[in-house]
Amino acid sequence: MSYLSLEKVTKQFGDAVVVDNFNLGIEKGEFVSFLGPSGCGKTTTLRMVAGFELPTSGRITLDGVDITDKAPNQRNVGMIFQAYALFPNMTVAQNIGFGLRIRKTNSADIHARVEEMLNLVNLEKHANKYPYQLSGGQQQRVSLARALAIRPEVLLLDEPLSALDAKIRVSLRAEIRAIQKRLGITAIFVTHDQEEALSISDRIVVMNVGEMEQVGTPFEIYNFPKTQFVANFVGSLNNADAEVVDPANGILAMDGVHFKTAEEDFSSRRKGDKVKISVRPERFSFAIEPKKDNVVDCLIESITFLGSVVRIQIKIGNTNFNMDTFNNPFLELPAIGAKEQVMCSKEAVLVL
Repeated sequence: MSYLSLEKVTKQFGDAVVVDNFNLGIEKGEFVSFLGPSGCGKTTTLRMVAGFELPTSGRITLDGVDITDKAPNQRNVGMIFQAYALFPNMTVAQNIGFGLRIRKTNSADIHARVEEMLNLVNLEKHANKYPYQLSGGQQQRVSLARALAIRPEVLLLDEPLSALDAKIRVSLRAEIRAIQKRLGITAIFVTHDQEEALSISDRIVVMNVGEMEQVGTPFEIYNFPKTQFVANFVGSLNNADAEVVDPANGILAMDGVHFKTAEEDFSSRRKGDKVKISVRPERFSFAIEPKKDNVVDCLIESITFLGSVVRIQIKIGNTNFNMDTFNNPFLELPAIGAKEQVMCSKEAVLVL
């Protein structure tokens, strides 16, 4: 049995099914992200683990104990909110020690634990400051320290970085992950930001309209999406209509241009089947080996500089695709309107 288990968990508000038959097992020490658009049910699922919402049906267990109907204070979980939720009339040290005081921990132990948490989040010099005297990133570190002070079995993070600016988000998510690994604590991280989920997680649960679309490692989610929704939501994607030409050899046609795919179950399709093919922009490159699979003619439509990446819009047949290449000072780019050849591996051609 998994350390944290959600079995057939469903949540309804009136007639609206917000989470539908959710099944997931999370191992001890694992960092799992719930990823999806607003309204997909990820925060509601997190709140059911925390005890702020009760499932309409289903079961939640933690370390073999059924916690489905337990109140939040009867579950040993710590939670971090998007809006910090710090007490403005308390100092940093008092905020961190709040949960311990509620649990009637003795003063000496509270003091020692608060000092430990201040060191953990590098806020030793800010112990006597109030929240309004701190930056957003520092306030979220206080929130993290407060959640960890009670030694929770599970750490729950509800979009904790979304209110911060981009550079702080990147540095703080790295800190959160490092602390989680150091403590070996089980964590669930809710986000709508694919980059956050990909960079911080052991596994990702992609959610859509209350259901799980796919569960897998970041590598699996990005490179082997199981549904069109996952493929489009995680990363950039080119999509095109195509027709199966030779199922046995994985060959299909788009606007008369042949592509080869390595999809495992492609041989089960029939000649003439209509399908959608998807190729990520970075999977295309200018052809340097003409005998490789999927070398096709194209027309250069436009070139856009995006900092570290240059996006080249190409036309293959009658369909426009984006091709991304890393920028460097010696990059030689074709002229707009030029005819070129591009290539991608058969593994890059997804059929969804």
